Amino acid sequence: MRTAIVTGGAQGIGRGVVERLLGEGWGVMAIDRDAVALRELAQAHAPRPLLTHVTDVGDEDAVRQAFAAFASWCKEIGADGLDLLVSNAGIADPVSGPIEKLSLSDWRKWQDSHLTGAFLMTRGAVPLLRPRRGSIILMASTRAFQSEPECEAYAAAKGGLVALTHALAVSLGPDIRANAICPGWIETAQWQKSSQRAEPEHREIDRAQHPAGRIGTPDDIADAVLFLADHAGFVTGQALVVDGGMSRRMIYAD
Repeated sequence: MRTAIVTGGAQGIGRGVVERLLGEGWGVMAIDRDAVALRELAQAHAPRPLLTHVTDVGDEDAVRQAFAAFASWCKEIGADGLDLLVSNAGIADPVSGPIEKLSLSDWRKWQDSHLTGAFLMTRGAVPLLRPRRGSIILMASTRAFQSEPECEAYAAAKGGLVALTHALAVSLGPDIRANAICPGWIETAQWQKSSQRAEPEHREIDRAQHPAGRIGTPDDIADAVLFLADHAGFVTGQALVVDGGMSRRMIYAD
C-alpha cells in the first residue's frame, strides 16, 4: 500500500486531497490543528486506512510526535515508508492588514503555518521518502506571483514555498521529486466541518473572469496532486498553476 501524509487535511483543499487519495487506495495520514474536523473526517471514511492526528505544523515537537505516530501506524497497516508528502497546512486568510500595522508576532504566524511548517514536515519526511523514491508537493498559491492589497505576510510565505520547492528538487533529486501547486480561486465551502459547511453562491462575473468558465474546487487540486505523484516522473522543481486560467487574463480598469 502506498502512503501519504497530508497537512491541513481536515478541511478545504486538504480534505479534498485526502478523500481522493483514499479513493485511489492510498493509506493517508491527515494532519490538522482542528480536532473536531479531524474527527468528522475519520468518521466519514471509516474503515479506510486513514490516520488523523492533531498537529501544529509550525511546532517542532508536535511534528516530531506526528512522525512517531505515523511510524507506529505504518506497522499496524503493514506499510513500509512514505510515498508522498502534501504540505498544505497554513493560515487560509491572505489579508494581514496594512504593513505598517502588522506585528512581528502576526507576521511569524503566517510564516510558521506555511513555510516553517513545510520545512519541518519535509525534514521529517525525507528519510522516509528516499527509499521509496517518493515525492513532495508544497501547496503554494497564485498569490506567490500576483497580489491584492495588504496580503504581504501570506504572499511572502507562498513565494517562499515556491523557492523552497526548486531548492528541494535540486538537493533531493533524483531520489525524491519536489513540486508546488499554486491554486487560484478554489471554493471550499462544502469541504468544511459540518458547523461551517455552506452552499457557495457565485455571480456570473465570478465565473466569467476564469477562462475555464468556472471557479475551482478541491477536486481540481486533487487531480493535480495525483498527476504529480503518479504521472509526472520527469517533472520536478516546478510550480503548477491551477487557476482556471484566471491569472493569465488581462484585466483593464474602467
